[in-house]
Amino acid sequence: MSILNKILTAFRGGAREVGESIVDANGTRIFEQEIHDSKTHLQKAKHDLTDVMAKQMQSTREVNRLKASVSEHEDYATQALDKGDESLALEIAEKIATLDADLAQQESALTTYSGHVERLKELVRKTERQIKDYERQLSMVKTTESVQKATAAITDNFAGSNSRLVGAKESLERIKKKQQDFDDRLKAAEQLQDETVDKSLEDKMQAAGIGETKDTAASILERLKKK
Repeated sequence: MSILNKILTAFRGGAREVGESIVDANGTRIFEQEIHDSKTHLQKAKHDLTDVMAKQMQSTREVNRLKASVSEHEDYATQALDKGDESLALEIAEKIATLDADLAQQESALTTYSGHVERLKELVRKTERQIKDYERQLSMVKTTESVQKATAAITDNFAGSNSRLVGAKESLERIKKKQQDFDDRLKAAEQLQDETVDKSLEDKMQAAGIGETKDTAASILERLKKK
């Protein structure tokens, strides 16, 4: 029995770890959905709040109506007393008592509605601020997640001796070498062309006896005889 309990415990632990790994892997999506759900609940709360506010306004109108009616009947009772009709004044007073009871009930209801409205308004404002803060944090979380994915991709692509970065460097060196070889060949061709042009011109000038002339053995011997 003890072994069975341990196996069950291990199974529950494994299930918990799997559950946690799923939550971690989908943390951003879960957070975004929770914000969406909160906004949905907030909209429903606002709708419910409008219902309570409507009842508050209705209760306010009823309180004002009852107050006006009480004041009106008090004036009627006073007029009846002035005319000496106490029986009528008593009936009016009974009506006033009924109105007072209704007024007290409506005032109590109005106080309850007003208290609920204020509390609900504050909760709505607080929830809206919290949701906006969560939305800002969600944006930062998504940005951070994107940057981390990009960093991981760069690390995967350009890490190690056989990485794409090494390959890119080798490709760059080959391109540079090819371009340098082309430049060297171009310079060599230009230099060869210049030398060919200069040599041809020098030969023509020598044939015409212009410029420096090279001493031959015969000319050297002739110069020595003159000395």
